[in-house]
Amino acid sequence: MSDTPPDLRYTKNHEWARSAPGEVVVGITAFAVEQLGDVTLVNIDVRAGDTVTAGKPFGTIESVKTLSDLYAPIDGKVVRVNGELANKPELVNEDCYGKGWMIALAPSDPAAVGGLLDAAGYTEHVRQSDH
Repeated sequence: MSDTPPDLRYTKNHEWARSAPGEVVVGITAFAVEQLGDVTLVNIDVRAGDTVTAGKPFGTIESVKTLSDLYAPIDGKVVRVNGELANKPELVNEDCYGKGWMIALAPSDPAAVGGLLDAAGYTEHVRQSDH
């Protein structure tokens, strides 16, 4: 399987969350990118100042294969949106854990990130769901 950075937390919907001082940065995993193929469009439906709810969509990602929702991993207030993705959706393919990040949140509960899957748990989830 793809690289699963050990310092991130993961959702069963294949989003990752990276804790940083005062915020949590969110993107999609390398496994999700592999499943999608070439990303052609990233549509983020939230702006700085909006609130998101864990498990609810905050946008969509389109590829040559499919259109998928992007889900918030935790509750929080959007502090930043990666505006580069509008013109360069391929950043998700090139660097999903870096330049291909989607949104940054000020978490409603900073401890919520700890409730997400760790790298081993996510790897096991992918292994079990991979038919």
